[in-house]
Amino acid sequence: MSGETFSRALEGTRVLLSGAAGQVGVALRDLMPEGVELLALERSTLDISDADRVTETVAHFRPHWVINAAAYTAVDKAEHEPDLAFAINRDGAANLARAAQSVRARMVHISTDYVFDGRKSCPYTPDDLPNPINVYGESKLAGEIATRDILGDNLLILRTAWVYAPHGRNFLTTMLRLLQERDELRVVEDQVGTPTHAASLAEVILRSISQDLTGTYHWTDAGVASWYDFAIAIQEMAISTGLDVATCRVSPIPTRDYPTPASRPAYTVLDKSAIRERLGHHGTHWRARMEHSRPPLS
Repeated sequence: MSGETFSRALEGTRVLLSGAAGQVGVALRDLMPEGVELLALERSTLDISDADRVTETVAHFRPHWVINAAAYTAVDKAEHEPDLAFAINRDGAANLARAAQSVRARMVHISTDYVFDGRKSCPYTPDDLPNPINVYGESKLAGEIATRDILGDNLLILRTAWVYAPHGRNFLTTMLRLLQERDELRVVEDQVGTPTHAASLAEVILRSISQDLTGTYHWTDAGVASWYDFAIAIQEMAISTGLDVATCRVSPIPTRDYPTPASRPAYTVLDKSAIRERLGHHGTHWRARMEHSRPPLS
């Protein structure tokens, strides 16, 4: 299905978007077809942990689809703030699901590769058993379970990984800043996944809605990388654009040399074959996607 075709399929659809100021939220707003009636709500407008406010907002707008792009994503901080992580990632998601159910709407819930423990050596399928190893992953899995219990077949759970955008706080923007500030960066080389541009994920969400796709699926950009690979690609992109970062040495290190409060899974490449087949859309290699969507480098 082409972009023009799925845009036509969405005409007249009412979509309520939570987390509209985040990376995926901004990308969804940018890509949303003109024929969609969109209510895009930032946290200051709609705190999804406020059940009464969520119910009131959804009842008033009566969307056909609710897209939950709101999340607590501070992986390390979650170890010290589990109540807050669960309040947003589980309870907030459940509030949206109950409100969607009350107006017979469907819902897209964005989840994460961190619901897996990273012990596999081949890509995780949607049917693989989750086993999170940190609080963030536990809270996101709890959100999956809560929303599925409420909405059943009217829910699309879309797991993704390593999301970045030209704006906000993410690995891309952090690396661009540090490459200019430091003489050396030490980056983990034994955690493997796939960088995913927020716009790639947003496009797949819209394609999924246009086809009324529900169930649990995985989506990332194509290919595989370590965080070290990702960092090297960012440096090379920056150099090719004229940014003076060639003198910064990017050194690979093992996870054990970079201790963090939260444990990270070693391998979370996601199998996307099911959604590729359903949507007829195969996406783009992560590096090509990054090169084609360069942020302002200054």
